[in-house]
Amino acid sequence: LRWPMQGEKQELEYRSKHLHFSILKQLVLNPARLETGAPRAGALDSCPGAALMEPGPLSLALLLCLGSCLAEEPHPVSTAQCGEYSNQLLEDGTCRITATLPQLEAQRCPDMFRCTDEVSYWLHENEERKQQILTLRETLSELQEELRNHRHRVKVLELQSEEKNHNNSSLEQRVHELEDHYAEASTLLHIQGSLIFDLQAQIQNLTLLVEKVKRNPGCMINIVRTSPLLNTQEDLHPELQHVQNCPIDCASLYFNGVRRSGIYTVVPSLGARPVEVYCDMEADGGGWTVIQRRQDGSVNFDRSWNEYKEGFGDLHTEYWLGNQHIHDLSSQGEYMLRIDLEDWSAKHNVEGESTQFRLHVSGFSGTVEDSFSWYHDKQGFSTPDTGNICAEISHCGWWFSQCFYANLNGIYYKGGRYSLKGRNSLGPDGIVWFTWKDSDYYSLKKVSMMIRPRSFRPHLSP
Repeated sequence: LRWPMQGEKQELEYRSKHLHFSILKQLVLNPARLETGAPRAGALDSCPGAALMEPGPLSLALLLCLGSCLAEEPHPVSTAQCGEYSNQLLEDGTCRITATLPQLEAQRCPDMFRCTDEVSYWLHENEERKQQILTLRETLSELQEELRNHRHRVKVLELQSEEKNHNNSSLEQRVHELEDHYAEASTLLHIQGSLIFDLQAQIQNLTLLVEKVKRNPGCMINIVRTSPLLNTQEDLHPELQHVQNCPIDCASLYFNGVRRSGIYTVVPSLGARPVEVYCDMEADGGGWTVIQRRQDGSVNFDRSWNEYKEGFGDLHTEYWLGNQHIHDLSSQGEYMLRIDLEDWSAKHNVEGESTQFRLHVSGFSGTVEDSFSWYHDKQGFSTPDTGNICAEISHCGWWFSQCFYANLNGIYYKGGRYSLKGRNSLGPDGIVWFTWKDSDYYSLKKVSMMIRPRSFRPHLSP
């Protein structure tokens, strides 16, 4: 309540209709509730509208004025009707609460008790909000502490992750090193396996050589020369300690007293490998090393380059001695080639693999016309797998030109005459000597090719 200033006129009017004497009586009997000082518990104590005044007649007048607000026609009081409130802490420690009440229509006083209830409600709400704020602050503090702990744990985990990444990098590098070592070890193991395989093959060859030496009286093969893996005499078989010269071909066997045709082991010079050959000791004085024989068609001559190089077939029936062995034999000197269709002789030798085992023949003589030297001289050897079309058509290996006048490695046809009708063939592929039968479609029954030194002269006694 704001009391009038000095010189200001203000009338206090009130009506006493339906005055609530119970309220007035309570307030009159307890005037101390409006005394000056700190607020006490109660509805008016918590309301900023509690006036600072001395108890007495003026208090009673104020109460009568407040009581007049409870007229017989009550009007609802909104929050705006409660006016404005302010408080101030005095020097003596007491609180001053000032209420400025608005003027109502029809000169009605505000409902002081209504305002007191609303103020009490909002003060209570304010206390609850304060408690909630305190609770939220505590919760926020706990969350901040938990956040600091989480950040610390994250930092620790990051450090552990960096350490693990470093360890993983070191492990990966170590794994790569181990993989490289494993690859090197695998390569060395593969090389070692190959060397072991070669050694086993050499041992097997040496065993076979020992058996061959036992079958060849008077011949001890120089295994040190034929096996580069063995370098000392102590590694040799005891039976081979004393090395003697072996026959280099069938002619040298002939000069050593051998007169019976058969299979023998010869060792060509120039460090060549020992090889088993069939020696013909009867035809034209003997001493012939047979390099090819066809007689019954029991062996297929449609072979690869490597097979023609190493040789194939059966020395007792049909075979090809091998271009490498023919080269080793014919490189020892000047050799004659004898081809038994009927009978003829000529000078003959074969070059090495680097020149495709090129043929050199000259000086033809025989009982049939030459279909060999003039057309096949200086021709390289070829097989079906080398891409030569003549070798593919003829299904064999030979010294082809374009393509042949003589082919002794062709397909064996029984009965002589043959035809391409009903066969998947592009040309003649039999055992052919064209100038003898004037035909590419007559396959010979028996053929043999043999060589011996041109200087060979047979004699009757060993």
